[in-house]
Amino acid sequence: MSAFLVGLTGGMASGKSTVADWLHDAGYRVIDADEIVADLYAPGGAGTEAIVRLFGEGFLDGDGSVDHRAVAKRVFDDDEALESLEQAIHPLVRERFAQIAAQTDGVAVLEATLLVEAGYTTDFDLIVTVEADGDLRLERAVARGLERTEAEARMRAQGDGADRRAAADWEISNNAGLEELRAEVDVLLSEIDQLRKGR
Repeated sequence: MSAFLVGLTGGMASGKSTVADWLHDAGYRVIDADEIVADLYAPGGAGTEAIVRLFGEGFLDGDGSVDHRAVAKRVFDDDEALESLEQAIHPLVRERFAQIAAQTDGVAVLEATLLVEAGYTTDFDLIVTVEADGDLRLERAVARGLERTEAEARMRAQGDGADRRAAADWEISNNAGLEELRAEVDVLLSEIDQLRKGR
């Protein structure tokens, strides 16, 4: 039987990575979209080739890998450049996850902030979003070491999350503590188990 595919998303500092860790602990194969991108941006990678086509070789480090910081700076406040980047990279991430999932028994989870915005929703059996109030997310991001202005800019860039919530099959609220979050994840695990049995 093919793997049961879960898309895990949520805004910055929502608690998505904590949920991903617990899903991994439950025996699920969890793949972070950022790690796929890092692999694609390695010397000679498909993502590296795409960056050179889009922006030129000046966006590579000395070892031939993508200079993440330079690319982020290039697309910041340039919607057209950002759209070009996403159109080039999102399909590569989608393809790589599909390859990994095809070799997975049980449950495969893709953790991706822009999962809905990238148009991946049809790929999954279940879309889960982790949500928290904006003020709380901002304080968490600052507590992790981000400058407040940078955290605010990232949150603005991610939007208000309305599309993400509308597309999700399951929403986890993370406005309380870890104990409450863990209880919600336990309910999610039971739901996934039931959905898998019903396939």
